[in-house]
Amino acid sequence: MAKILVVEDDTFTASVVDRVLTAGGHSVVRAKNGLEGVALTLSEKPDLVIMDLGLPSMNGWDATRTLKSDPKTQTIPILALTANLTADDREEAYNAGCDAFQTKPVAAEALLARISELLKA
Repeated sequence: MAKILVVEDDTFTASVVDRVLTAGGHSVVRAKNGLEGVALTLSEKPDLVIMDLGLPSMNGWDATRTLKSDPKTQTIPILALTANLTADDREEAYNAGCDAFQTKPVAAEALLARISELLKA
């Protein structure tokens, strides 16, 4: 079981992801924006962060850059989970430091498989 921080401003999406992760045996911490996500990553020390990219206060790209530049959080895998489908969005997510990219909506099995891959790396 892993502790996973879900940084997502859409309540419906966050609750769906929460249910999928809980059913998969993980514990979940939630943040509603990028600033809160950075703060909770520092305080909660999750095993993995699921990061929406289009967030208020601080977008997911900037939050990821912040986490990846901090020695205390730089090794925590970050999975970008976003509705943005373009190749440029994917490239920008990887350039910001995301370790993997998954588009919404996502099937539960696909999300859990991606998380498993990231936690083994």
